[in-house]
Amino acid sequence: MSRRKQEIVGVAAGAIALALGAGRAEAAKPNIMESCKICHQAADGVVRGKLVSASGEFKSLNVTVGPVVWVVKFGDTLKVKEGEKFSGAEALKTIPRDREIAVTFTGDENNPVATQVAVKQPYKVPADKVVTLEKMQELVAQGPQAGKFTLLDSRPGPMFAEGHIPGALSLPFAAFKEKAASLLPADKGALVIFYCAGET
Repeated sequence: MSRRKQEIVGVAAGAIALALGAGRAEAAKPNIMESCKICHQAADGVVRGKLVSASGEFKSLNVTVGPVVWVVKFGDTLKVKEGEKFSGAEALKTIPRDREIAVTFTGDENNPVATQVAVKQPYKVPADKVVTLEKMQELVAQGPQAGKFTLLDSRPGPMFAEGHIPGALSLPFAAFKEKAASLLPADKGALVIFYCAGET
């Protein structure tokens, strides 16, 4: 084979290898849970999901984002943020399992090292916006038509199917954007009551 033919064959083989390699390139690992996307966007160097476990012994924490679980190492300089309060790594043991967290890390997705863990705080509903149990019982006894209210269950659909407050409509938080227009009253001054599975 002539030198020119060898060069052409070599270039062609290199192009084929590049094309095959490009076809096998892996997409970046997901780093944000679907429900977190309602308020946040995916960002490099941040994992948003639910805490699976944390180990002081192995200095690592596991965070699920749905399809994958991230294993993130941490050191003694880790900061844990709960509201306005900052603590050290020892605070990880007080975070309940399945609590939503945001982990800021250095390194890459294959070897992340946490620098901060921010714990999602419960939403504080102003006292004047909370319906008391007694008022709720009174409204449910009247029914949505007579009581002039809309009652929305924001738990996931399967939980609604297992049981719900009489007169409630299912509006899961994850489907809010798609279903809200058809379930919320046109009158913006109407009484609308949401409930879920606990404090949020």
